[in-house]
Amino acid sequence: MAKEKERGEKKMFVGFLTNCVAELKILLTALLFLCIIATAVQFLPPRFTFSPSDLRQCLSAISSSSSNSSGKLASPAVPPPTDPPSPPPLAPPPPIQQQQKDQILEGGIIKRAFNPYGAAAYNFILMSAYRGGLNTFVVLGLASKPLHLFGHPTYQCEWVPNQTQEQQEMPQPTSTTAYKILPDWGYGRVYTVVVVNCTFRVAVGENGYGGRLLLHASTAGAGDRDLNVTDTIEALIEAPGSFNASLYATPAEPKYDYFYCGSSLYGDLSPERVREWIAYHIKFFGEKSHFVIHDAGGVHSGVLEVLKPWMEKGFVTLQDIREQERFDGYYHNQFLIVNDCLHRYRFMAKWMFFFDVDEYIYVPPKKTVKSVVDSLSEYSQFTIQQIPMSNKLCLSSDAGKASRKWGFEKLVYRDMKKGIRRDRKYVVQPRNVFATGVHMSQNLAGKTTHKTENMIKYFHYHGTIAERHEPCRKMVNSTELTFDGRPYVLDTTLRDVAGSVKMFELKQIGSRLQRTHQ
Repeated sequence: MAKEKERGEKKMFVGFLTNCVAELKILLTALLFLCIIATAVQFLPPRFTFSPSDLRQCLSAISSSSSNSSGKLASPAVPPPTDPPSPPPLAPPPPIQQQQKDQILEGGIIKRAFNPYGAAAYNFILMSAYRGGLNTFVVLGLASKPLHLFGHPTYQCEWVPNQTQEQQEMPQPTSTTAYKILPDWGYGRVYTVVVVNCTFRVAVGENGYGGRLLLHASTAGAGDRDLNVTDTIEALIEAPGSFNASLYATPAEPKYDYFYCGSSLYGDLSPERVREWIAYHIKFFGEKSHFVIHDAGGVHSGVLEVLKPWMEKGFVTLQDIREQERFDGYYHNQFLIVNDCLHRYRFMAKWMFFFDVDEYIYVPPKKTVKSVVDSLSEYSQFTIQQIPMSNKLCLSSDAGKASRKWGFEKLVYRDMKKGIRRDRKYVVQPRNVFATGVHMSQNLAGKTTHKTENMIKYFHYHGTIAERHEPCRKMVNSTELTFDGRPYVLDTTLRDVAGSVKMFELKQIGSRLQRTHQ
């Protein structure tokens, strides 16, 4: 019985081996292959390594390959993935400038070489161009100050008329030598302001077909005497049908009697001071007035809120000029901005005023701004005397309620120091002016007068526009005093009109600005 059982177990083992011959061959082959690999690894260089992670990556690749194969069999409609598009070819590098080398001349003289690279400033930066008459234009921009200070750059103007369908040949362009004006009195920095006057011998574009004004700006050897670099600038495009000869030949009644051209506004300005200033002057100049405000970074959200009501009523135009900050000119390119305003609106106003937002124009009670300008109509320009006011001294009677009063209502002490040359501001008839400045114009046709003290003046609250806190620093109860070494006297001229200005604002735009902050 035991022998039969033993013979049965042997038969089962032999049967198992017989049935698993194929699997055993595969197993033995795999073991042999692994032994070969283990032996070969011993002879590999030290820098070659094979980690378990590498083995896992190989196995995962094999697995994904097999799954992709099965997926292709299951869904043969799916197209194979395409290769990503090749990147565009790189631009060829700029050619390397051939350098000049030092040379040894006859007699042992060493001739040194100089190799220029780049440019320190632009030849011309165009801001605007305007037609000024039947045959004249003006082009406004910035240019390199050293170029104009030490060189003699030139400008040529060219009028290229449009070709109409009726014309068989292209009309011939007309050229002229331009006349340049540098109106910033030498205050420029890297850049100076250039007003280019283009006056042709004959009328151009009078047929109404339109055309283009080209400005050819040449360095004339300035900066490099061996080179005369000329840049051609398309300064102005006049569309067909836009030319209106009557505007220049027989000027019609201007749209505005009084026009304000503001300087560049920058910094952290006080919304409350701007609110007071604009309300006062709209009341002062009346319905036929307009104000252009230039934002060089000073019209933040609070200032914009106090300007919006007057913009909506058509009294104010806001221009964003922050881009000019790229170019280093004097005082945020102030001279460029006021000249652009002059030429942009010169045919829209009888009189154009130039002053700042911390200054208040005033005429005596028995006069009006109309009576003043009418009496000075023989002059192309008149200047205005300054009345300097303290920006710190207030009445002690306003203590505790000063924050509710307007700036020109509570700052009531006039600076009486003698022997100081005070800046003046000015007014022009714009059609007679070719270029302008900050405190007056020196490029105009006609006369100028400074004898206006008894007719018109302006109160100056220096620096208050840039203060975001309460200006009253010292409360006093005196008609005369000396403060910080300066004599002051009580002057309530503008304080007396503050109530009427507040009522005017409330009537015009309602109470929407009542909660304005400093």
